[in-house]
Amino acid sequence: MKSLLPLAILAALAVAVLCYESHESMESYEISPFINRRNANTFISPQQRWRAKAQERIRERSKPAHEINREACDDYKLCERYAMVYGYNAAYNRYFRQRRGAK
Repeated sequence: MKSLLPLAILAALAVAVLCYESHESMESYEISPFINRRNANTFISPQQRWRAKAQERIRERSKPAHEINREACDDYKLCERYAMVYGYNAAYNRYFRQRRGAK
């Protein structure tokens, strides 16, 4: 009986500590991480949106050769697996350069 009382107090303390809900965990409920569809694009002006699209088109046209090679390698699973071990340059050279006849 003497050991039951301290055991019960210890169990009550353990339950209180483990079940305590801090206010820090409630911060995510205060502000919604998502915004509604109507306000989704309001933080970017139409002019900035147009400029970003134009810059993306320019980047697509003037891609460096290594980026084009990497995209070609990403589309081919064997090349992608080889690239994970030996790198994209070695993988591209193994799977694509030999087919063209260049060495």
